[in-house]
Amino acid sequence: MNRSRLAVPILAVMVVGAIAAFLVATSGRTTKTAASARSAVSLEQTSLGSVLADSRGRTLYLFEGDKPNVSTLSAAGRAIWPPFNSTAKPAAIGGANAALIGTIPGSDQVTYNGHPLYYYVGDQQSGQTTGQGLNQFGARWYVLSSAGRAITPAANPSSGSVGSTYGY
Repeated sequence: MNRSRLAVPILAVMVVGAIAAFLVATSGRTTKTAASARSAVSLEQTSLGSVLADSRGRTLYLFEGDKPNVSTLSAAGRAIWPPFNSTAKPAAIGGANAALIGTIPGSDQVTYNGHPLYYYVGDQQSGQTTGQGLNQFGARWYVLSSAGRAITPAANPSSGSVGSTYGY
């Protein structure tokens, strides 16, 4: 096997290893106080406007393939789109609506207006929205407004309105 043929599989193994290391590093739980501080739902100003985020400013997304209060994302999808989990009901800060926060029954995954919430591993800093509009694992991914609706491209760009094709 020549060097160029060997480089592609080695690169693929390195990328998968880096994703796995990230997930292991971010999935550990510390004290209950630290965990609850991270699990607050807030609003973060981004290039898409004001969107849902965790207390550290990391953008939260919905998956159009989900059902109300039910995650349908595969295990492979969760490697790229880790769920936003909390062992206690997260606080609403910075404009988020506490009445819209919940969890999936029997799960630690946080919901907002019935939408299970996820992070995107491609977002490395607070306020990034690089997962917006991606079509992965069978459906599109969108950031959420404070009302708990998907922020999607407007049907009529001149209207300035924000549309949603997410059915609940």
